[in-house]
Order: sequence, then C-alpha cells, then structure tokens
Amino acid sequence: MFVEDKGKTHCGAQVPGLESDEREVSMSQQPMMADLQNLSPFTLNIKSLRLTEKQFEKLCRDNRDLRIELTAEGELIVMPPTGSVTGWRNSKINYLIMQWTEKDGTGLCFDSSTLFTLPNGAKRSPDVSWIRRERWEALTRKEQEGFSPICPDFVIELRSPTDSLSKLKLKMEEYLANGGLLGWLIDPRYQRVYIYRPGSPGECLENPQTVSGDPVLPGFVLRVPEIWEP
Repeated sequence: MFVEDKGKTHCGAQVPGLESDEREVSMSQQPMMADLQNLSPFTLNIKSLRLTEKQFEKLCRDNRDLRIELTAEGELIVMPPTGSVTGWRNSKINYLIMQWTEKDGTGLCFDSSTLFTLPNGAKRSPDVSWIRRERWEALTRKEQEGFSPICPDFVIELRSPTDSLSKLKLKMEEYLANGGLLGWLIDPRYQRVYIYRPGSPGECLENPQTVSGDPVLPGFVLRVPEIWEP
C-alpha cells in the first residue's frame, strides 16, 4: 500500500466437451463489442477450463486485436488496443530504451507485444522490458521463440486512461516477487512515476524531470516530460 509522505509515496506489496489440445478456444467467434476503443480491460474466470499451452497460444493468435494475459490463478485478462496517445508514449519509451540497449550491449529490449511466462505461472506482457543477455541466452531456442519462461530484469507499465491503477500496482509487485530487479509504473494522467525495487519500499515521484535506471540499466536516464505529450 502506498502512503503519502512529503510529496513521495512508499509501499509496504475441465469443462464438458473440452477434450484435447486441438479444441479451438476462440473469443473471436463471440464478438464482445463492435468498437474495441470503448472497451476497458476486463477479467474472465476460466479456471475450470484449465487451458493448455497450445490452447492459450491459439486464443492469442485468434484475437490479435487484443492483448491477453493470464494470471497465476488462471484468470484471463483481456485488454483492448491502446489509444493513439498511449501508443505514441509507448513507442517513444521503447525507442529510448532500445537506443540505450544497443549502446550498452549487455541485454535485450522487448516491446509490449511480448508475452513472458513468469515463475508463478502467470503470462504477462509489460509495455517495455529488458533482460540481461546471459539470462536470455540460458533459454533454449524453443523457449526464446515462445512465451519465454522468464521474468524480465526491468519492466515498464504505462497506464492508459482505462487502466486500473491498483491492478497495475499489484502487477508491478508480481514482477518483483518473480525475479524482477526494477520496475517503473508511469501514470501520465497524474504525471507520476512509481519506482519498484526488491526489498525496498516503493517510491512515487510527482512530475519528475528525470528517472534513472541505475544500477540495473547503468547510465540510462528517462527525461520524463518528453513522454507526457506528443
């Protein structure tokens, strides 16, 4: 939980008929809304389905217009495409992180379309992520080409107008609990950046000018005002 303190904030944390992996699991066959832009993220309890890896992959392929995640408890989180301004911010941050990554050479950067399987079984797609090269190269080729079984060292979640802040905070804590070393939750609406590190209270920066990635991303500095407006 976050508590205000002199401008900063600190935090304390089988269905009948489904018989095989080949059975199609597709939300595209049951349209939920004609206008995806007006759709807010929502959660479906599909624990009883016990989706296999193949079924989950097919579900994602059949619904490419949606971002789909799976919680450790077996709940499906469905997110519509982002609006244009959020997409611009995401692209800008990815570009800046990628520039630093290419110069630094010690890791790899991934965009928001990348889904990772965390140690607790959740399947998450951070808006921006970075993994140390030695950890990435320890994965098999097959693991690298799928929903890689690894938690990124560094993640960014960018809050869109329809995102729940409390749910994003829980997501950030989940990254840390599964091996993440640094996380930034960026909230453009209130111009705040929440910083997450293992073993330390979370910190909320009010309209900061810069945020440093040290020591996980040594030398990387995000000039935050550059991402508020195009």
